[in-house]
Amino acid sequence: MPLGHEPPQLLKRRLFYEGRKFNFEVNRLRLPNQAEGEWECVRHPGGALAVPLTDDGRLILLRQYRFAVLGRLLEFPAGTIEPNESPAETIRREIQEETGYAATTWLPIGTFPLAPGYSDEFIYAFLATDLEPVEAVEGDEDEDMEVVLMTPAQFEKAIMAGEAVDAKTIASFFLARPFIAKLTDF
Repeated sequence: MPLGHEPPQLLKRRLFYEGRKFNFEVNRLRLPNQAEGEWECVRHPGGALAVPLTDDGRLILLRQYRFAVLGRLLEFPAGTIEPNESPAETIRREIQEETGYAATTWLPIGTFPLAPGYSDEFIYAFLATDLEPVEAVEGDEDEDMEVVLMTPAQFEKAIMAGEAVDAKTIASFFLARPFIAKLTDF
């Protein structure tokens, strides 16, 4: 269901910070229900994510170091949408940079807010199939990751066992699950 457009009334901009990947603001607002207060918000251009599925039915994941959580998470390849770039263009670039694979078949599987309590970021998720290895493209220098191949059943078991998996990856896996089931023995 699409979100309705109900912007709050901006009463006062108190703090604004422009960062490399996102902006941060603290504003005094009047909400549609007439409540007033100060709210913090991370303003983000959005991200695109791929659920890559190999011809032999395995998922391509990354075990990536994330400084904010002080450790490594299992994640699907994803990236921030750059200016003048569509989500599809973003993920085509990111999957090559992060995994060393390119996909020829892309299926949009959903769009969802990542953390709507404090951010306006939306994730655009795609199922990527018909994968081919490509020459590695150098990614960002701050990316510390390794490629991990798992069957869908192994990955679901890891999620249910409480392994460190990020939320956008879990959500996208379950959006992709019906399509994966049609393409594999899962």
